[in-house]
Amino acid sequence: MKLEIITPEKKVYSGDVTAVKLPGADGSFGILNNHAPIIATLKEGIVKITEISNKVENIEIKGGVVEVLNNNIIVLAEA
Repeated sequence: MKLEIITPEKKVYSGDVTAVKLPGADGSFGILNNHAPIIATLKEGIVKITEISNKVENIEIKGGVVEVLNNNIIVLAEA
């Protein structure tokens, strides 16, 4: 899956991932390969990214929106 995390200032993250855990407005949720299309609002919290190499990276956001479509994940976030 491709993941991009974009803030108004810059692109914070771009890369291939195996899993993403997001702080949804109604509770945290995860996205894996071939996830159903979704658009959701995000609250303040940590985006946990598991890369192809199994390295885990955490990025703090202050809220935003996520769109998942055809194994592409775009997070528009306030950081």
